[in-house]
Amino acid sequence: MTHRPADRSADRPTDRLAIAAAQLNPTVGDVDGNAEKVRRARREAASQGADLVAFPELFIAGYPPEDLVLKPAFQAACRATVEALARETADGGPAVLVGTPWAEDGKLYNAYCLLEGGRVAAVRLKVNLPNYGVFDERRVFAPGALPGPVSVRGVRIGVPVCEDIWTEWGDYEDVVECLTETGAEILLVPNGSPYSRDKDEVRLNVAVARVTESGLPLIYVNQVCGQDELVFDGASFALNPDRSLAFQLPAFRECVTTTVWERSESGWRCAGGPVAALEEGDRGDYAACVLGLRDYVDKNRFPGIVLGLSGGIDSALCAAMAVDALGPERVRCVMLPYRYTSDVSKTDAAKVAQALGVKYEVLPIAPAVEGLEQAIAPLVGNMPRDVTEENLQARARGVILMAVSNKFGLMVVTTGNKSEMSVGYATLYGDMNGGFNPIKDLYKTEVYRLSWLRNTWKPEGALGPDGPVIPENIMTRAPTAELRENQTDQDSLPPYDQLDAVLERLVEREEPIAKIVADGFERDMVVRVERMLNLAEYKRRQAAPGVKVTLKNFGRDRRYPITNRFRDPGVPVPEAPADGKVAAPARSGALDL
Repeated sequence: MTHRPADRSADRPTDRLAIAAAQLNPTVGDVDGNAEKVRRARREAASQGADLVAFPELFIAGYPPEDLVLKPAFQAACRATVEALARETADGGPAVLVGTPWAEDGKLYNAYCLLEGGRVAAVRLKVNLPNYGVFDERRVFAPGALPGPVSVRGVRIGVPVCEDIWTEWGDYEDVVECLTETGAEILLVPNGSPYSRDKDEVRLNVAVARVTESGLPLIYVNQVCGQDELVFDGASFALNPDRSLAFQLPAFRECVTTTVWERSESGWRCAGGPVAALEEGDRGDYAACVLGLRDYVDKNRFPGIVLGLSGGIDSALCAAMAVDALGPERVRCVMLPYRYTSDVSKTDAAKVAQALGVKYEVLPIAPAVEGLEQAIAPLVGNMPRDVTEENLQARARGVILMAVSNKFGLMVVTTGNKSEMSVGYATLYGDMNGGFNPIKDLYKTEVYRLSWLRNTWKPEGALGPDGPVIPENIMTRAPTAELRENQTDQDSLPPYDQLDAVLERLVEREEPIAKIVADGFERDMVVRVERMLNLAEYKRRQAAPGVKVTLKNFGRDRRYPITNRFRDPGVPVPEAPADGKVAAPARSGALDL
């Protein structure tokens, strides 16, 4: 590899610095693979004339590493890999800034290392460790001391790590203030910032505040990947000292982009860079679901997926996302009809499969359901049919899909939406079976919106066909589980527009019932929804992981106890019976086990 000569002496400052932002997709635990990404990106940055290439937070380990980072062998592997990469910088190519776990004096830190001249030239430690929402870094890392800048070709670069720019100016542990006072000329911020709707605006506002306070330009480098429930959207950017946008990298796509920064009397300024349009709103949510599913399947080395295609909107959207993520040749769809499955559902499911170009089979489940009913007949006798028999249908389907998974090595995609999981409208060991759920954090009304969207648009890089892939009939007919004659979801649930509005207030905002009622919602409905939400916690604890797109998902964000007798004080508590025995809570329909 040939590089242009570069003077890297710290005491001979330059008026021009070419910085490459490496917005890449690491894999947690794949230390060697992540290091190879560093090498390839460094070669690409060198070909672009870069003096320095910057990677996201904890790139060598992958982010977030959770308790994996506590393993001494993992810490040692990361350290040895960083030192090996450092030795490679003796070739005269670009310097490297890369994130890694770093053990020192019996403590473990979230570190950002400067690799230059064949050595680890500097190490800076993350000071502010987030411990809210999806983050629990205080569990595994120690906070570092307030840092000074590092020097690259005589340019003093401050490297606050992710959360270190979210503190307000004047706070005790204000890293940006410290860096400014100790002579930083450019702020370069490595990040592991997960996606949620409109997150780009939130990040930009934080960055603008830090630039306003410090008077320094700021480069924000974020990773782009799916990691279990989390999706990281990239969307790296930079601001000039006057808060103007210096560059904007695309969301949901890897890239290595070099921009030139020049010194003037008013400080450093970008000579110009690309400004990509970002997927926002529903487009951002759809792209996040596709990326999250793709990386979960690929990084866990599944050859493909299988899902039950029911003729309903949830499974149709999941099938479209799966094909966009993996391509039609890696997606297998199975229709599992029973006596209550309508001809319309069969027709619509076949149309979805044909439009997506996937392998499609029809496997009637009557023999399995009737066999199960015969097996329990000695126990139930002449008891009336109820949710028990309905759930046997869902469980028969779940068993068949898992059999396909075992036989062909495919991962089962489960297709329940956030509305259903909120109120327990799902069957354990039935339609909840599966390894991953791309729409787990989408309410039913959002599922409809994204389905209409997908018929007119798809993300860049999606592997599915252009044009409509979900029949309009699926999006206009009343949703139904088809577990009994003439059943619709609204037999046992409020209309989805009302249900989702209440759930958003209960789940994302944690609003009290009194406020929701004051906003115009019918009290009995709100009380009932809140009760269903509480009762379904045990189901959610057993649900497959799925992509997070809202501010608060079921999983890392919202960790409620299963055994929990607290209720909103605005909800009357039933009096105990005279005999002192507490009646079991009533359950009905598909809200049961």
